[in-house]
Amino acid sequence: MTNKYIEQIKEFRIKRGLSQEQVAQAIGVSRPTYTAIESGKKQELDLGEAVKLSNFFGISLGELVSGTIENIEKYKQMILSYLRMNISSTRGGKVTKTKLAKLLYLADFAWFYDHLESMSGMQYKRFQYGPVPDTFFRVLDELVSDGKIEIQPVTEGEKNILLISESESNKNEKITTISADEKMLMEKIAEKWKDKNTQEIVNFTHNQLPYTICRDNEVIPYELITQEDADKVY
Repeated sequence: MTNKYIEQIKEFRIKRGLSQEQVAQAIGVSRPTYTAIESGKKQELDLGEAVKLSNFFGISLGELVSGTIENIEKYKQMILSYLRMNISSTRGGKVTKTKLAKLLYLADFAWFYDHLESMSGMQYKRFQYGPVPDTFFRVLDELVSDGKIEIQPVTEGEKNILLISESESNKNEKITTISADEKMLMEKIAEKWKDKNTQEIVNFTHNQLPYTICRDNEVIPYELITQEDADKVY
């Protein structure tokens, strides 16, 4: 296992108010060994140690390896923010589920391109229809259950699609987790893609470097987007 997560382990521990001794005992190593892990002197962590660390910190193995914690609430507000923008001029503000997923991906990876961190910290995987977090569908279900969004099944030609819109009763909810600069980037992405159909944005993300070089079901490292041409980031 690579060591790119090492600089984050200390931060994970301190945020939870844990001592080095507590973490060392939890993963079954001596305190000096754990200290070496945290300082980077132990260059590699085996899979068993990594699994114990992720369980102890209450995070996924992917979050440990990436050094990023997924911010589900911010991801939900990103969804609401997009639904308030003109992202589908032909459908009265409604957007297909697939296109929404791609817009979220572009926002996270484009923000990383400029700031070396994503907006939401979500871990995107390479699936057949494009990069998407495992939790995307659960998040949509929760937003529906909370009465914040509506999902409408429709038939267009021979295709059955799902159209998403914000509930009228939720439109006064304040967006508090997204900065002005983040909103500006999302607006630029929305403007670029508002008149494009779902297949066009799917083709675009499929041809980006991060998607093309990863394997099916593999987490897509954010760092890959920094190798992309600037005009192909979103």
